[in-house]
Amino acid sequence: MNKKLYHSGLATLLFLTLIFLQQTVKAQRPKMHWAADGYQYYKALSGEIIELDPRDSARKTVLVTKEMLTPAGKPALKVANFSFSSNGQKVLIFTNTKRVWRYNTRGDYWVYDFAAKTLKQLGKDKPASSLMFAKLSPDGSMAAYVSEHNLFTEDLTTGTIKQLTFDGTKKLINGTFDWVYEEEFDCRDGFRWSPDSKSIAYWQIDGSKIKNYDMLNTTDSIYPYIVPVEYPVAGEDPSSCKIGVVDIATAKTTWLNVPGDNVQHYIPRMEWADNSNEIILEQLNRAQNDSKIYVVDVPANKPRVIHEEQNNTWIDGKSRWNDGDPVGWEWVNKGKGFIWVSEKDGWEHLSKIGIDGKETLITKGNYDVIALSRIDEEGGYIYFLASPDNATQQYLYRIKISGGKAERLTPADETGTNMYEISPNGKIGLHTFTNIYTNYQNEVVSLPEHKHLSGVVVKINKDAKSKPEFFKVKTVDGVEMDGWMVKPTNFDPAKKYPVVFYVYSEPAEATVKDEYGINTNFLYAGNMANDGYICISLDNRGTPAPKGAAWRKAIYKNIGLVNIQDQAMGAKEILKWPFVDSSRVAVWGWSGGGSCTLNLMFQHPEIYKTGIAVAAVGWELSYDNIYQERYMGVPIDDASREVFIKGSPVTYAKNLRGNLLYVHGTGDDNVHYRNAELLINELVKYNRQFQLMSYPNRSHGIFEGAGTSLHLQTLYTQYLKEHCPPGGR
Repeated sequence: MNKKLYHSGLATLLFLTLIFLQQTVKAQRPKMHWAADGYQYYKALSGEIIELDPRDSARKTVLVTKEMLTPAGKPALKVANFSFSSNGQKVLIFTNTKRVWRYNTRGDYWVYDFAAKTLKQLGKDKPASSLMFAKLSPDGSMAAYVSEHNLFTEDLTTGTIKQLTFDGTKKLINGTFDWVYEEEFDCRDGFRWSPDSKSIAYWQIDGSKIKNYDMLNTTDSIYPYIVPVEYPVAGEDPSSCKIGVVDIATAKTTWLNVPGDNVQHYIPRMEWADNSNEIILEQLNRAQNDSKIYVVDVPANKPRVIHEEQNNTWIDGKSRWNDGDPVGWEWVNKGKGFIWVSEKDGWEHLSKIGIDGKETLITKGNYDVIALSRIDEEGGYIYFLASPDNATQQYLYRIKISGGKAERLTPADETGTNMYEISPNGKIGLHTFTNIYTNYQNEVVSLPEHKHLSGVVVKINKDAKSKPEFFKVKTVDGVEMDGWMVKPTNFDPAKKYPVVFYVYSEPAEATVKDEYGINTNFLYAGNMANDGYICISLDNRGTPAPKGAAWRKAIYKNIGLVNIQDQAMGAKEILKWPFVDSSRVAVWGWSGGGSCTLNLMFQHPEIYKTGIAVAAVGWELSYDNIYQERYMGVPIDDASREVFIKGSPVTYAKNLRGNLLYVHGTGDDNVHYRNAELLINELVKYNRQFQLMSYPNRSHGIFEGAGTSLHLQTLYTQYLKEHCPPGGR
């Protein structure tokens, strides 16, 4: 139910397919890596690793050939990801990847040595595709990796493997994370080399007291079998978490003396403090409204708090403003300070925090920093994305690290959503432009002047037909929401048309963005506009639009209430439009959007006549603790549990009057099928008729198995056409 993407050049389509379908299968990071000089970058392409210069599209240098990537007697390696040693003499190859929950984060690793001209596999004695997050040591002499929840190092010259931890099990996890840390904090890579290559700092997650959610697989063998998933639901204690530092020479671990109960807090971020003697980490309390930054003197094992922030709702983690990646610390001033993002003044702003705890606000004003793009300390600037005047768009800005006035770099005529990969020296930007009627265009620009260097010259598609329209609607409660609308092809204002609302509505993502394809309904077989539907989406309070903290945090302890009220009251205003047929109103959504669909159907049956809900959380107390407790509080007694119950669709199921299609995969390890069965029981109890489609052993994305996607698309389309017929009347 989460995952926010800021920079991807396919942001809209990825949003539709990764956020809601959630069937992402990819390596841990993209295949592009900047060179140290900040001009060239490396990329895996056509079975090779090449060096490209974005200033000259014709310039290409092959660094690693297919021959170099071909083990003796085996096919050439397929490169999923790679990294070079600091001296450039070795390259680490990630291949033969396998999926772990959402992403392909385990596989095989090989090292090519340019000087020795050798290609060697790491962890040859380990099971195939069992290695995770292999990294070369800073001095280039070793590699470290996780296999089956234990840490290992391997000497790159001798091939000697050394085991550093010995207690790893399915429940005791060293160097990586359990399901819920990965799902809700985006934490995957769980260990860090010290700069001097003598130690490794790592997370240990102890889930021994976490209950398994046992899913039943009835399709893959004659006899059904249980698939256990370690899954702490809201109200259940989290896994215990602690940080260890293991000495490479002795394999002895020292556990950091971080204050507090290991169970009642989280550590979503940890790095070496730009030296080999200190660790810096962020500790969140269980309610995720108190953030402490500790610096730990490792030799003395002495921690000190250098910064604390509290909030009466919740505090977002780094992955929110760093493209879903919590890794790394934004150091400045030779490790004496770092850049921090906070919304404690009501807007998401950048600050500089010294290692002594002194804090200086950098960005100021009534606007949000959407994402931190690059720190160019040598040039003295920070590059970031923002959109002070239009919450559906985003543009590139820069500001001096010392503060001052932010300067917009994106040209004024490129109105829409602008995304950038910026070189380390701040002089090159890989720019992707899109708006709701202009497909994605990629160019290379020089910065800060934003001069075109190569690629497609950005041009807005002013001749687009059937342009989606943006609008604002103000509810009876005084809430003004952004929306988009696609009118039917050959629209006749004298006729009335059915309206289909697409919803998500929760803090994980916004649906109203000025991006190409945002209005595409990937479950509809055909063209909804050609068939005569009005399609609309609204972003209510609580969605992560750059409208300030008050907008985003209004949903605190109110999921299932505030978002539903806003959506319904917005729909009421829309139904006043003369071309909208109030007797043909449909709503649909997936995951959190499925929950919203159910609540709208049940709480406002006078508005919504047809609903299609997919993989919905029907009972909030059945969803995972990190997500649900962040936004709803920790349910420790009847009073605190009541807000979960008040927001749950099951509570209102008896009010169903319209047509409901409910879809869920029985193998969903995210929103478990229990949600569907609780909903079914309540609808049966009150004799509320509905249509159910259960997809056996499918996950949250409902894409596994031959014909599944087409079947779901056909089902969706036929149901919508039958119960909410298209066309003007």
